[in-house]
Amino acid sequence: MEKLIKHEHFKHWKSMLDIDIQAEFSDIEKIKLEPHSFTFYTSVSVMSSSKIEGEQMELDSYVKHKMLNIEYLPELTEKPNDLYKAYLFAKENKLTQKNFLQTHLFIAAHLLPKVQQGVMRTTEMLVMEHKTGRIQYEAAPLRIVNERYKQLWQEIEILLKQELSIEEVFYNAAFIHLAFVNIHPFGDGNGRISRLLEKWFLAEKLGERAWYIKSEKHYYKNVNDYYKNLARLGLFYEALDYEKSIPFLLMLPKSLIFEK
Repeated sequence: MEKLIKHEHFKHWKSMLDIDIQAEFSDIEKIKLEPHSFTFYTSVSVMSSSKIEGEQMELDSYVKHKMLNIEYLPELTEKPNDLYKAYLFAKENKLTQKNFLQTHLFIAAHLLPKVQQGVMRTTEMLVMEHKTGRIQYEAAPLRIVNERYKQLWQEIEILLKQELSIEEVFYNAAFIHLAFVNIHPFGDGNGRISRLLEKWFLAEKLGERAWYIKSEKHYYKNVNDYYKNLARLGLFYEALDYEKSIPFLLMLPKSLIFEK
């Protein structure tokens, strides 16, 4: 069966890199951490990821909510707080399929009915851009969702056991993100959890400092490019052209120099 995480585009991707990933990540490893650092960085990641999905709360307000215990209306904080719980769980647990499904239970607490939390969707799925309401692409057809999801996890598990260069880690993390959102296996929460999965994979391969990469904020600040680059591959899942995936795959390493 053809792989979902396609290594054949790695050389092209690497040739397009204009960033020294090792040097930039080394700068993150040198950041002096304070007791509140993880709370701050995770609050930014969580709210940035949430705003990509159309959540209304401002990023700065959410940081104040988490750092200073400032109360806001529950409808503003419930779903971001669910995602925050998922990030905390991911930080404290290994990346496994079982643990990943647990994070969906957290994320979907105020998105889906209980029977749809942590389980595969049972309907067809169109992926829409939350800012405009435009259809971006058709997700994996229902008849192959379970098969593709299982295959993706088999490939992730192989990568977790392999020795990878730091460039290969970033490439594969971004491709996991891409492959996951194209499958869109859950009834809701796919965007949020795909960005968590990408970060979790980075942390498994590079250590705890990967949680401080500003990838979610970079995607949010460049959300038009984020959706445009996802849409480049085509409209229908079974006809996606991964030759056109390079602009999307380059966004993750660019987050290393975001706001420097």
